[in-house]
Amino acid sequence: MIGVVDKYGRALLDIRISNKRKGEYSAVTTWIDTAFDGHLVLSLAMIKELELESLVETEAILADGSRVCLDTFFCDVDWFGEELPLQVIANDGRYPLLGTSLLEHRVLHIDYQQKRVSLD
Repeated sequence: MIGVVDKYGRALLDIRISNKRKGEYSAVTTWIDTAFDGHLVLSLAMIKELELESLVETEAILADGSRVCLDTFFCDVDWFGEELPLQVIANDGRYPLLGTSLLEHRVLHIDYQQKRVSLD
């Protein structure tokens, strides 16, 4: 997969997300967040737009050490040609986040000089 580094230094990668009922995939630009050990974080607005199925609340520990309960949802991601079912965490953030759980067993290369991201 090939992505870009934007003018703010964010490593961005387009992924394809679907809900099980529709089966259609939508392209979503995600910000690679190596401090997030989950799969995906999407805004509630995007979750509603994609019509993702609700799951359960989950407890999370934020960077400041505080504990919060977060709503979670279910989606399928086209991940290197495989349909991968994932839990998505909902938030009010502006950017979808891609966490390190999706980076396992992959090689991530970010070239800030060339403004290029590659994930193999």
